[in-house]
Amino acid sequence: MTRQLHHHIAGRERPGGGGHHGEVFDPATGQVAAHVPLADADDVRMAVDAAHAAFPAWAATPPLQRARVMFRLRALIERDADALARTITAEHGKTISDARGEVTRGMEVVEFAAGIPHLLKGEFSAEVGRGVDSWSERAPLGVVAGITPFNFPVMVPLWMAPVALACGNAFVLKPSEKVPSAALHLAALMREAGLPDGVFNVVHGGREAVEALVADPRVQALSFVGSTPVAQALYRAGSEAGKRVQALGGAKNHAVVLADADIEAAADALLGAGYGSAGERCMAISVAVCVGDATADALVAALKARVEALRIGQGLDDPDMGPLVDAAHRERVRGYIDLGVAEGAQLVVDGRAHACAQGPGFFLGGSLFDRVTPDMRIYREEIFGPVLCVLRVADFEAALALVDGHGYGNGTAVFTRSGGAAREYARRVQAGMVGINVPIPVPMAFHCFGGWKRSIFGPLHMHGPDGVRFFTRLKTVTARWPEGAAVAEFVMPTMG
Repeated sequence: MTRQLHHHIAGRERPGGGGHHGEVFDPATGQVAAHVPLADADDVRMAVDAAHAAFPAWAATPPLQRARVMFRLRALIERDADALARTITAEHGKTISDARGEVTRGMEVVEFAAGIPHLLKGEFSAEVGRGVDSWSERAPLGVVAGITPFNFPVMVPLWMAPVALACGNAFVLKPSEKVPSAALHLAALMREAGLPDGVFNVVHGGREAVEALVADPRVQALSFVGSTPVAQALYRAGSEAGKRVQALGGAKNHAVVLADADIEAAADALLGAGYGSAGERCMAISVAVCVGDATADALVAALKARVEALRIGQGLDDPDMGPLVDAAHRERVRGYIDLGVAEGAQLVVDGRAHACAQGPGFFLGGSLFDRVTPDMRIYREEIFGPVLCVLRVADFEAALALVDGHGYGNGTAVFTRSGGAAREYARRVQAGMVGINVPIPVPMAFHCFGGWKRSIFGPLHMHGPDGVRFFTRLKTVTARWPEGAAVAEFVMPTMG
């Protein structure tokens, strides 16, 4: 029997009031596994009502007590890590080992948020003037919302919510309607950890739910991860509505392979970075830029054998690569492969012809293009699937110019044995996250995640110190305790 999912509002499961629902698929079989309610404006209003009512008491809770909730949440996530990973695999399709890694990376942000008493410490200056002290403190915003993508059903909500909650905010999560179950599991764990009802809420849905969150004046901030067109539109709409917005968009991550690189090691690294999670990662490497034809010939030969040997199957069997998330996305990726052939790129490995693509489920084999040029759409646009494009350039400067000239600037990597070349690349490249012989340079939780250019909208990155800055506002207090009678002052105060 098909499971019926619900919203999580004020600590309780609630069916959608609008009567609309979406289908949640098992990507490995193509079968409908659950129905998820799609929130209308009234459902969203109910969630914001609950968060708004719960906020004052939670904000007044001492940071140390909020931290203890985070400690308990961390232990519960560790307890349920395998169940969470299986839920990810069942609805997204990624391999079980990859899903376990996702849970771990999300849990690391909970560990970071558990240090909130230290992170909220302000600055104090004694005697800024005679008998005058000044200090700063960080205050929560109020009700904040997170809108998360399908490719990381646990990790990305945990990038946002623990930091926001530890800072004293109340949170409304709108997960992708394609992968809704993990968010409900997290909501149950937060309640078990001692988070008061209403402080964390989950509403499922699509565009109508997002528009309702943007329109509600009680929602003070929006955190978003998704495609660049949606990120840009949300940033504009939220900003015009007077909200604080961080919106992380798409990517076209380049790996530059210099002539002195260890080709076999680079090929192994690019295989995992390009085809892991079926390429459905904003930090996936989708472009390899080879300096020199000899480098490119050697890399393409090494990659061809590896891509053709990829083990592809359902995620619970733990192959190298699982299916894509749904049929529509698979057809979108297939369309880009068709386009690359039409544009004149050399299709070295054709994922459309893989045996897995002929059976049930949303499978597609890995594809490898060589001799891609910068004018091709398969280079300019984000494919978000198991497709790796190889470009050839003459030298280091041409490689750097190619990366810097692209509209996206999320992450990049360089493969080389030269410390000088690596340092020069990391210093000059126009991207937010850089790997040196590391193909997916996702920062740890105590650093910040975010790109440059059209990969981010808003000045603050996600988690780490920027996460605390985003979910709080600064207050500066200047205090004097005068003795004797007060004297009226009619000029600009100075602290001489």
